Amino acid sequence: MAPIRIGIIVALLNSSVEAAKKSIQHFNLPPETKAYGDPQALADDGDVDLVVVNTRVDVHHQTALPSAKAGKNVYVEWPLAQDAQHVEELVQAARQGGGRTLVGLQGRVAPPVEKLRDLIQSGRIGKVLNSEVVAAGGLNDRERAPQSLKYFLQRSVGGNVYTIGFGHLFDQIQYVLGDFTNIESHLQIQRPEVKIFDPASKNVVETIQSDVPDLIYAIANLPTSESTQAGASALLRFRRGQTFKGDPALVWTIQGTNGEIRLTAKDGTTLHASAYSGPVTIQVYDFATDTVEDVSWEWADWQEELPILARSVGEVYERFASGNGSVLASFDEAGVRHHQLNKLLDAFDHQ
Repeated sequence: MAPIRIGIIVALLNSSVEAAKKSIQHFNLPPETKAYGDPQALADDGDVDLVVVNTRVDVHHQTALPSAKAGKNVYVEWPLAQDAQHVEELVQAARQGGGRTLVGLQGRVAPPVEKLRDLIQSGRIGKVLNSEVVAAGGLNDRERAPQSLKYFLQRSVGGNVYTIGFGHLFDQIQYVLGDFTNIESHLQIQRPEVKIFDPASKNVVETIQSDVPDLIYAIANLPTSESTQAGASALLRFRRGQTFKGDPALVWTIQGTNGEIRLTAKDGTTLHASAYSGPVTIQVYDFATDTVEDVSWEWADWQEELPILARSVGEVYERFASGNGSVLASFDEAGVRHHQLNKLLDAFDHQ
């Protein structure tokens, strides 16, 4: 079906009014688009129904807070904010303001992820016993990063290999299998020195010390349900950079009492975004028949017309606009994910 037109851009907020005006011109927005340089002024604008925050993570809080307090509908990209304190302030402001909230954990509505969830809930492999995820990514290189992604190696910014690279996948796994309990982890920084290069010349311009874990092991219990057996568990391994040469970037298996599911993404772990330059496949191994079946998934026709990076985000907007947003992440749900991730980091800091 054709996508729903959910609205028009009526205002643009930037670091200053002048910067906002330049952005309006750059993106060829209508000349009547309002230019703002102050988040409070945007929050006070009665013509704005939905505020979309897609800045760097360390600016999310100051950008979104006035609108959340004002009761506006607010969509913030993941991560919600740069640290636990700022996350909690946004969660509380949204509760008090009463507006609808969204956080960009759009991987939940990526077709392969939804297909996995459907297979589990339909009982295709019986009751889930365990799941294992082996992934490598976060950055394209284990030893280098472009200047534009230097902040991916800095915990203080809040958007990094751990919170973004691992964090998106961490949410998708729990969307499919249920929220983890009794999480234990082992995090390390095995390659602290990272070369920062100029993408134009490819020359290294500096070497920095990363304070972001680049190797993550986690094990947890899965919640007992109609589709998951008591005592079921999950094991995750995520490391920064490339895989063993020729191996897929992501292999996710889910074993049940009657069969096993395997998702393989050759070129990336980012099922919410850019993992589709290579094949993303799903297979089901039926124990009774000893056969393996390829399970297809597909984008909607209207999504095929969009760039890959926009397809799952577009689905988030569609569901929000149509009122079919029960699976979308709110500020409250994002707060739960942040709490889980912060707990693992706290253990790492005190090990």
